[in-house]
Amino acid sequence: MLVEIAKTLGLFFATALAEIIGCYLPYLWLKQGKSAWLLVPAALSLAAFAWLLTLHPQAAGRVYAAYGGVYIGVALLWLWAVDSVKPTVTDWIGVSLCFLGMCVIMFGQRQT
Repeated sequence: MLVEIAKTLGLFFATALAEIIGCYLPYLWLKQGKSAWLLVPAALSLAAFAWLLTLHPQAAGRVYAAYGGVYIGVALLWLWAVDSVKPTVTDWIGVSLCFLGMCVIMFGQRQT
């Protein structure tokens, strides 16, 4: 079970990074006047994001729902590391609740 949890979390983390990078690069182009060439790696990153979501053996809807909890956590880490904004205590409490929800969705009881 621990191997399954570690694999799922690692895959969700990589997926979140791909999505954030794929959205951040166009943001740099649109809001900060950076080169439009950033759209090329952004598109590749978003394609990787979609592909990574397909690597989970569970039903797509379940994966999408649970992924959101991990995405929120990775987005807060991005906020801290890239935007230099330290998350607050309530940010971490919120992420903890989202992560708990992800665990319930991904590893909870299934109908047989």
